[in-house]
Amino acid sequence: MDYLKKDLKKLCDSFDHSLIYETGSEKYYIDKEFKDIFEKLNVLLFPVTSLTNLEEVVNICNGLIVIGSAIDINPKNYDEQPIAEIHKMTEEIDTLDFAIIKAFNNVNKPILGICRGIQAINVCFGGSLYQDIPYHKLSKEERHNVKFEKESFLYNCYNTEQMLINSLHHQAIKEVAKGFNVVAKSDDGIIEAIENKNIIAVQWHPEYMNDIKFFEYFTLKICNKDH
Repeated sequence: MDYLKKDLKKLCDSFDHSLIYETGSEKYYIDKEFKDIFEKLNVLLFPVTSLTNLEEVVNICNGLIVIGSAIDINPKNYDEQPIAEIHKMTEEIDTLDFAIIKAFNNVNKPILGICRGIQAINVCFGGSLYQDIPYHKLSKEERHNVKFEKESFLYNCYNTEQMLINSLHHQAIKEVAKGFNVVAKSDDGIIEAIENKNIIAVQWHPEYMNDIKFFEYFTLKICNKDH
């Protein structure tokens, strides 16, 4: 065990690290899109499937990625009752999300949220969600426009004030968590990105767009900072 732990620590010191987890059909896994992108970036990813040894997990990782899922966050976490349009909910995943987010935030390590990830981050820090906005659930190929705030992570990453993104969500941020800035909105006013220091979160799926630039900017500009 000591030998394996030493080897793992050495590997973790050699690369930027991120955690990715997702559930669906009772599975925890890393999507191929993430595997392909981060292999090109020379970044090691591994899934976190429980809270066991969470402190050690945080210690050996440079950052956290909270990715998307078809599972909705239980509205009780933002003091609302579920409406008819709510999708499957799993308390285990909500608990896992919030605990991991808090653990990384407590030691000021970078966090990146994607789709459900932005929602989990917002709710974790006291924000709320629109439980259903069906007009934002498009196909993977469809795109809509989003506008960035200047000097935000996204503006600095792409060097532009707007771009076309995908849209695969039926929920979105309603009340923004305290301390977070809204840094991107769609043309209809839906919040598409928030940030707070070294926490960055977007509502779309850059991995489905093979957006290596987005993830490279996060690992180089955020994960490489001294925390």
